[in-house]
This record gives sequence, C-alpha cells and structure tokens, in this order.
Amino acid sequence: MTAASSDQDILEKFDEITGKMARARENLGKIVFGQPGVIDLTLATLAAGGHGLLVGAPGLAKTLLVTSVADLMGLSAKRVQFTPDLMPGDVLGSEVLEETTDGKREFRFIPGPVFCQLLMADEINRASPRTQSALLQAMQEHHVTVAGARHDLPGPFHVLATQNPIEQEGTYPLPEAQLDRFLLQINVDYPDLDAERQMLAETTGAAQNAVEPVMTSADLIEAQQLVREMPIGEQVIDMILQLVRAARPNVTASTRVKSLVAWGPGPRASQAFSLATRALALIDGRHAPSLDDVRRLAKPVLRHRMALNFAARSEGLDTDQFIDELLGGLNQ
Repeated sequence: MTAASSDQDILEKFDEITGKMARARENLGKIVFGQPGVIDLTLATLAAGGHGLLVGAPGLAKTLLVTSVADLMGLSAKRVQFTPDLMPGDVLGSEVLEETTDGKREFRFIPGPVFCQLLMADEINRASPRTQSALLQAMQEHHVTVAGARHDLPGPFHVLATQNPIEQEGTYPLPEAQLDRFLLQINVDYPDLDAERQMLAETTGAAQNAVEPVMTSADLIEAQQLVREMPIGEQVIDMILQLVRAARPNVTASTRVKSLVAWGPGPRASQAFSLATRALALIDGRHAPSLDDVRRLAKPVLRHRMALNFAARSEGLDTDQFIDELLGGLNQ
C-alpha cells in the first residue's frame, strides 16, 4: 500500500468515526438536556481511552448520561451503587468452592461487575478506602488479581464514576494521590432556564426518547487509535507544558503559586492534556487540536490534580478560579 493510499484510508476512517461521534453527541443531547459541555467531555474521555469522574448535585442526569453512552456505543455496561459496606470482592469478583461432578472440590472464579466495558461507579466516595483502592488499581492496570490468579478485563474498559459534592457525612474522599487515575473531572452544573423548560416538556409526557446505538465497541477502539495518531502542534504542546508547570509550587514558581498551592499536577496532567485535546478535536471533526482546546480542558484536567492551601481558601479562592488565573498569565 502506498503512502498516499494509506493517508487516504486514514482520512476516510477519520470521517467515518467523526460522523458517528457527531450522531452520538446529537442523540445524547436529546436525552440529557442543557449539558452540551458535559456530553463533549464525557465522549472525549472515552475517545482518549480514559476514565471520568462526574461531580454534581443529585438529579442532574449523571446516571442517565452514563447509561445512554453505553447504549449509544454498544458497550456492555454495569452499575455499582457504592456503599460503606461494599467489599472489594463485590466489585472485582471472588472465588467460591464448588463440588464437581466427580465429587472433587475446587475453586471457581466468579467475575464481579468490573468485568464489563463501561462501569458506572455511582457515588464512589461512599465506599471504604479498601474498596476504592481495589477499583482504582483495576482502572490503572486493566486486570484484577484474586487468590494469586490474574484475570484480564475486557477491552475497551472504562469507568465513569459519580460523586455528590453536597453530602459529606458517611463518605470517604478519594485519595489525592490516586485521583489522577481519572483522565478528567467533569463538574455537572444545573441546566439553564430554557434547557430545564425543554426537560420538563420532554420527560414528563407519555412519549419518551429512546437511545439507538450509533457505534460499536470496535468503533470506539478505532477512535482511540485515531486520537493517538493525530498530530499535535508545537504551540499546543508548549501551552500544555507552560500551564502544567506554572501550577507547581517548586523553586521556579511565582511567589503567588508558592504561597497558595499546596501541591501541583504531575506529568500525568500533561499526558491527559495531550490525549484529551486530540479527542476533542476528533469529536469536532478537526484534524488537530488547538490552543482553545487546552483552555477548554484546563479545569477538567487540573482541578483534581492540584490543591490549594489554607491561605488560598481564606481568600475565598477555589481551584477553578485559580486555574483561570494561571490561564490569564500564560505567554501566548
């Protein structure tokens, strides 16, 4: 195959995948109202091959979004409602002792709900640290080990976890050092007036919108491969590195960063930017990411990978506001 024909095949595959992503985005907009940014970031998370953390108050369609994404992409999906008494085996699976037909006894592994292509971890901060760690390890390694035996997870494998920021009683905050297992933290806000009016009209009548599959798991794997093959410009790379490094309170940091930031993002933040910016471009049908993609992803990529100290909180400054400051101070 010549280089020209190979490039042509890639372009045709790109057009095919972006068309399917566009239909997925359109169909999700008919189910989840007033959340176009959340829809785009969720699709970008999957196209980049990562996991997402959806943070928002109850009733903002986080669960509906995840189940609809699974239906649209033809992914096998399972949901786990996390509770304080949930054990690692309830998520990963466990071995049971069974008697065989010839009278012998042997252990058999029963896979847990993590053995699917899209797992919804509902209210993940309600589970104990032990159970959280078991899931986070599986997210990173894409396999589980039970009784010394390794069991590989299916591909593609993604976790979309939800977290309720309102109730803190009876919760176990996720370890800061492990939060960056999530590619993006997607904050889900209340819909605007027009979107909520449309929601009332569409969801309280006799007819309900149904989700029809527009992709397959093979299409998603193809999209993830295309994301990694997409070019990324030097200007975009420079902006990513400048932004990530500006958020670290090290010896070269500004006085304000040193005085307000407890700890900053590591190299995984740069990797997340690189993949997520290209994934956003793919969803939009663009052949390369832009500086605007970096700005759009700054908060979802960084807000769970850095923390402000007491001095910042005493100023009434939150992480998102500080990220806006960092963006404003970039040399662009």
